[in-house]
Amino acid sequence: MIEQELDITTPEGEMKTFIYNPEHSRPHPVVLYLMDAPSIRPALKEMAVRLASAGYYVMLPYLFYRGGPFREFGQSDEDMHARRELMGTVTPTNIVSDAEALLAYADTDEEAADGAIGAVGFCMSGGLAMALAKAMPERVAAAASIHGAWLVRDTPDSPHLGLDGAKAEMYFGWCDNDPTAPPEHVPIVRDALEEAGINYTLDWLTDAVHGYAPPGGERYNRGASELHWERVHDLLRRNLW
Repeated sequence: MIEQELDITTPEGEMKTFIYNPEHSRPHPVVLYLMDAPSIRPALKEMAVRLASAGYYVMLPYLFYRGGPFREFGQSDEDMHARRELMGTVTPTNIVSDAEALLAYADTDEEAADGAIGAVGFCMSGGLAMALAKAMPERVAAAASIHGAWLVRDTPDSPHLGLDGAKAEMYFGWCDNDPTAPPEHVPIVRDALEEAGINYTLDWLTDAVHGYAPPGGERYNRGASELHWERVHDLLRRNLW
């Protein structure tokens, strides 16, 4: 496994990014792997490596860079408060310039393939993956939202709006009893996807809670997590190769 840690320049600063890809059979399809609210930590890096081992060029950017340099967060009240403030610096609008900077770097790396890419988002980034599919229809061929939060917002850039131009196939892992994505938002998102003619799959999970995918935490649900791996691998395999 080839591992890189570098700072990628965006219009708003330097974005720490971790990149993983296999050593052989280059070039590899690019997947933007978008962090959840707890931010980048060993568990998320391990997930990125697991995905990369299947043949992908996985880019894991630190999306909180607008609020300061890279750091790992603990569970203290201070850290949780800091994360809540930093979450507000990441939007469905500014994720587009972040992605453009990431892809500009990937275009210079012979390990990364040209053409169709995937975007996988967790928690706060589920809607960001959708936003990229809308903004980059010629590049984003697959988008996945894993226990995605705030997919329906009272803002013009809400992820569920303006899907008409997207061409990506989409996957949603949606769990019951999620205050960030309540059940009443499911038909709103479904209607928007179907009206736009988006090919999608939505798993409604009643035995898992928000945050079920990353291992190690108290919310981790092995069955639901492994389902997300099956769905993401299937989605990427059918659309990026």
